[in-house]
Amino acid sequence: MSGEVRIDARGMRCPWPAVRLARALRDGATRVEVIADDPQAPTEIAAVSASANATIEIVLNVSNSTFVVTCR
Repeated sequence: MSGEVRIDARGMRCPWPAVRLARALRDGATRVEVIADDPQAPTEIAAVSASANATIEIVLNVSNSTFVVTCR
């Protein structure tokens, strides 16, 4: 896997959104967009991003959050 990946993790409870993000990064994705609605997602996704030395951008809307993780 390489390039851009989109993960729709709505309805998944943590740690599953973070686990799927970690798998995508491990498989070589350079940019991952994660859509998640679990309240713990920001903390879990930020931890995975930090461990991968990646940047994270959080886009909030009414129903869920989108996390854009980019490898440096």
